[in-house]
Amino acid sequence: MTTATSTALHQVLRLSLISQIAIGLALGIAFALIAPGATQSVALLGDLFIAALKAVAPVLVFVLVAAAIANHKQGEPTHIRPVLVLYLLGTLAAALVAVLASFTFPTALVLDAPAVAGNPPGGILGVLKNLLLNVVANPVKALMEANFVGILAWAIGLGVALRHAGEGTRKVVNDFSDAVSSIVQRVIRFAPIGIFGLVAATMGETGVDALLGYGRLLLVIVGSMLFVALVVNPLFVFWKLRSNPYPLVFTALRESAVTAFFTRSSAANIPINLELCKRMGLHEDTYSISIPLGATINMAGAAITITVMTLAAAHTLGIPVDIPTALLLCVVSALAACGVSGVAGGSLLLIPMACALFGIDADVAMQVVAIGFVISVVQDSAETALNSSTDVIFTAAACAAESGEPLNLERA
Repeated sequence: MTTATSTALHQVLRLSLISQIAIGLALGIAFALIAPGATQSVALLGDLFIAALKAVAPVLVFVLVAAAIANHKQGEPTHIRPVLVLYLLGTLAAALVAVLASFTFPTALVLDAPAVAGNPPGGILGVLKNLLLNVVANPVKALMEANFVGILAWAIGLGVALRHAGEGTRKVVNDFSDAVSSIVQRVIRFAPIGIFGLVAATMGETGVDALLGYGRLLLVIVGSMLFVALVVNPLFVFWKLRSNPYPLVFTALRESAVTAFFTRSSAANIPINLELCKRMGLHEDTYSISIPLGATINMAGAAITITVMTLAAAHTLGIPVDIPTALLLCVVSALAACGVSGVAGGSLLLIPMACALFGIDADVAMQVVAIGFVISVVQDSAETALNSSTDVIFTAAACAAESGEPLNLERA
């Protein structure tokens, strides 16, 4: 290695993580444009990064939540309730934005897509049933399958039981939590290399040709998500803090949304969000629970996807949609989105359930799902970015409002 190359490498390593990720992003795009046939040779880098995050996230959440509850001091407040209120209101507001966008920019679909494998839930009761079954899942199975609802339930139960344990036992649990957190920090340091592999592989596989035919649909979905990220979420933050919300919003978008966009996994982004909350100086007993919980139930992006795709199908088939039905769709989409982590296929396989509100045949609804998979390269990425960054935004807003202490955004 030459002296100039070594110096340049040292300069890059001294940059902030987000700057290194930006470099990895640019190099991934450049690699895909220069050598599109060789992108699969670097795809392993992205796959390894996502696999590492997904592997460590369940263990991290389990030990972090259990340790936080076990070592929680009696009388010290937590701020979970206001975070949950923001999660619920934010998801409902996102569904409403999607309805307004669909009415303003009606979209017609070409319903000749191939059939899609998968069993959508029969209704909202099916979604809630899956959610409840996940709560009482076997703890080992929950950890193996990254069932964060079950992981949270067992971690909370264990943490409450350990509050009556000896000081030494609780210290061991806390030390174990610190050790796993240290491993996570080391994994996150490889994010620039992982992003490089993910971007190069994605561009090499799909390009943009497959997306051009559904440009209007993508614009409505992504536009709704951007509106929520840049207008609706800041309004909620201003409501809680009564101050300029955009420093917090832009910090979350920069530090959380960028990685979530390319990993396309809320679970994989949990360690990154936890680390960001720690750097902002938030209340640990709050964010150690609200972040993994948000990755399960705070699904504004999923609510937008379900609503827009369903209303596009109704518009294509000439089905009139009145205001009360649209509001009902908002509620159904929001509730379904909260349970989306327990349904294979994510938000797309919840579309048939929403379509049933308008009497749309299941075969037609599954064609809409197939179109969703075509655009999922962008749709799923933007959805995950919105969901994950919103977890941080609402947790930070609630913590700052309840504690009265300013957010430490400089360290973030």
